[in-house]
Amino acid sequence: MPANKNALIRYKTIDNCLRNRYRRWTLDDLVDACSDALYDMEGISKGVSVRTVQADIQMMRSDKLGYNAPIEVYEHKFYRYADASYSISNMPLSQNDYEVMQEAVDMLRQLEDFDQFTEMSDVVNRLQDHLAIVRNRRKPIVHFDKVTNLKGLRLLNPLYNYIAQRQTLRIIYQSFSAKEPIEYVLCPHLLKEFRNRWFLYGSTANNLTLFNLPLDRIVKVEPSDKPYRDNPNFDPERFHEDVIGVSKNIGDKPKRVVFWADSNQVGYICTKPLHSSQRIEDENPEEGGCVFSINVVVNFELYSVLMSYGPGIKVISPQKVVRHMRNLMSKAHWLYNKEEKIQSKENK
Repeated sequence: MPANKNALIRYKTIDNCLRNRYRRWTLDDLVDACSDALYDMEGISKGVSVRTVQADIQMMRSDKLGYNAPIEVYEHKFYRYADASYSISNMPLSQNDYEVMQEAVDMLRQLEDFDQFTEMSDVVNRLQDHLAIVRNRRKPIVHFDKVTNLKGLRLLNPLYNYIAQRQTLRIIYQSFSAKEPIEYVLCPHLLKEFRNRWFLYGSTANNLTLFNLPLDRIVKVEPSDKPYRDNPNFDPERFHEDVIGVSKNIGDKPKRVVFWADSNQVGYICTKPLHSSQRIEDENPEEGGCVFSINVVVNFELYSVLMSYGPGIKVISPQKVVRHMRNLMSKAHWLYNKEEKIQSKENK
């Protein structure tokens, strides 16, 4: 009988524990670790029984799932792998495994003509590349950006399920600047990734005020008994059409931001637009380069992107954005001058 999702989480957790040779693992320790993993990944708070973990260990020792894990008991109390290098993650794919997975990839590729496939295409490409590595023992052809050990990633799966189940949540959150955490009761709507950081959009259960919380600052999540409410002013499919990044409030209106880019930056900005609304306004201004415009909500991420081009761009309008960019550039100039003065004094 194939293992279910929760069982696979327990097997992986037990495997991680037994691979850690710097700690002695009792059965109770393994039970606690599995309970914590199921709570973190699935939001299951009822815990795991000793009998369940004992059955998991027997299953891992057996050939039913192909693990044949060398789990042994020593000193009549502690569990470990007899082979310190063993891990269920190191099991090679069998020919049958490869063929089944290849068939799945081929089936997914039949959906390429559907718009819904767009977000899945990079996942399928990674799976295809991994299968080829296993099959041909070659090095990867495709490399994807990945930041490991990001805080908050453990919340992705339970939050996804809570959103799908329309479950109101009690969230304990602490921003970088706050000395103490605060509590929100939110109806979760959407998970969004931006620059390898994940954010949760949700509305307060009492007045539907929209919040956007980075997952790495969420301390605790648990179900609330308050009824779930949809926010009629939040459309997950269209909310981010006029924004760079994630910072936007309901009711924010986009502004037409016009900027000049020098000849060194024009090629980059043309091939990788700052926003989907980007247009060329003037290809041959007097100072050379090119003038572009974008229609976006003015937020922190917009300024961050503009600043990333340094002296290669200059904002022309609106004046509010021009003034803020001038202030940011002045602060950067002051910091560099301050550093030069300090070094000059030290060299005297």
